[in-house]
Amino acid sequence: MKKMEHIIKEVMPGSIAEEMEIEPGDVLCAINEQEIEDVFDYRYLLKDEYVEVLIRKPSGEEWLLEIEKDYEDDLGVEFENGLMSEYRSCSNKCIFCFIDQMPPGMRETLYFKDDDSRLSFLQGNYITLTNMQEKDIDRIIQMQLAPINISVQTTNPDLRCKMLNNRFAGEKLKFLQRLYDGHVEMNGQIVCCKNVNDGAELERSINDLAGYLPFMRSVSVVPAGITKYREGLFPIELFSKEEAGAVIDLIESHQQAYYEEFGLHFIHASDEWYITAERDFPKEERYDGYIQLENGVGMMRLFINEFCEALKEVTESEQYSNLKGTVHRTVTLATGRLAYPTISRFAEQMMEAFPQLQIHVMAIRNDFFGETITVAGLITGQDLIAQVKEKKEQMDIGDTLLIPSNMLRSGEAVFLDDIHVDEAEAALQMKITAMECTGRDFIEAIISKEYAMERENDRVAYIRAFDSTGE
Repeated sequence: MKKMEHIIKEVMPGSIAEEMEIEPGDVLCAINEQEIEDVFDYRYLLKDEYVEVLIRKPSGEEWLLEIEKDYEDDLGVEFENGLMSEYRSCSNKCIFCFIDQMPPGMRETLYFKDDDSRLSFLQGNYITLTNMQEKDIDRIIQMQLAPINISVQTTNPDLRCKMLNNRFAGEKLKFLQRLYDGHVEMNGQIVCCKNVNDGAELERSINDLAGYLPFMRSVSVVPAGITKYREGLFPIELFSKEEAGAVIDLIESHQQAYYEEFGLHFIHASDEWYITAERDFPKEERYDGYIQLENGVGMMRLFINEFCEALKEVTESEQYSNLKGTVHRTVTLATGRLAYPTISRFAEQMMEAFPQLQIHVMAIRNDFFGETITVAGLITGQDLIAQVKEKKEQMDIGDTLLIPSNMLRSGEAVFLDDIHVDEAEAALQMKITAMECTGRDFIEAIISKEYAMERENDRVAYIRAFDSTGE
């Protein structure tokens, strides 16, 4: 059997690895005489305060390094493969899978379906458990890797097999009990499909999953995303305003009882349900510290609270009277149709606070995936360019276009359809600034021209609004 060896790509300055003269190109062979299968083993074996690390240099020479360190200290290296092994792809063909609804001709990485427990631990991805074996669960329990985020969809075994198109999907639910018995922290997700796993089936799933409290810390219910590319796929319908309200009512009917017993509201409806039902978002305390924020649960409530606090801070500052008269700007802000009503209200409050400020808010229609997709993170560069250009021909919308940073690929200035920000700027003859999705960033990006410069130079993330002239 081939030995597991891991090539070091980068050594962090000031790290233990640098001190021990480990260099890029060196190979990590073992820790404490144990081979490292993947990143789980690596992190687990490094938790001791004394470790022996076997390194092989490019010359073939082997170094056995004896290292004394603090309990949580890492070596300070990055590997050529972040997981230190091959990625596990998804073995399901879920009836709601977004990747199956992607148009042809996009970059290859967008069609990869991951279902890897290590990505759940490292990046918060949700996994179905279907490609996991008993030994994988044993490792998670032994190493106490947490939290593990699990796409449950339903606790009805037969229905889960049908929804995931995997005959083993139902029996894999037994792993929830194993993780519970092993005291492993979990979060769950239910992608809700109309007339499939809603109604009585959703009620059953909520009740079953509550049996894993307190180690199952939260469960989110999100509506299935539906694009226009569903030919030949299982027919899924959008929820109406009334149906979305019924889902909310079911979820909220359980929250108080769970909170009284466990101190957790546990079951949460994602923001889309409240927007579709045209209801106010719950108060902050109902989100249990925004435990499922990355899953779209509480994102709008957090944004609203941050905006209100930041605007109050600015308008009550000593510098506000001077700042108020110096912000002469006309800007355009593009977002998805889902967040448009909230962003429009923010813009009105901003213009009231700064009378010489003009903000145009645009809800970008998703022609690429279809109008049923309303989130900002799935807006393409081509849709943005076409619709902003049309608006620009009709009126003066300023020379700055603000977009939420989630319109771009993480860490890159590229839209989902591979259009670069530079291309969009050239096409629109406007400066495009990606702002972080926080209330304070929203305010600072609008009133401060220096915000874009700070972002481009990768300097201070937050610029105090009252320290800027806006000129």
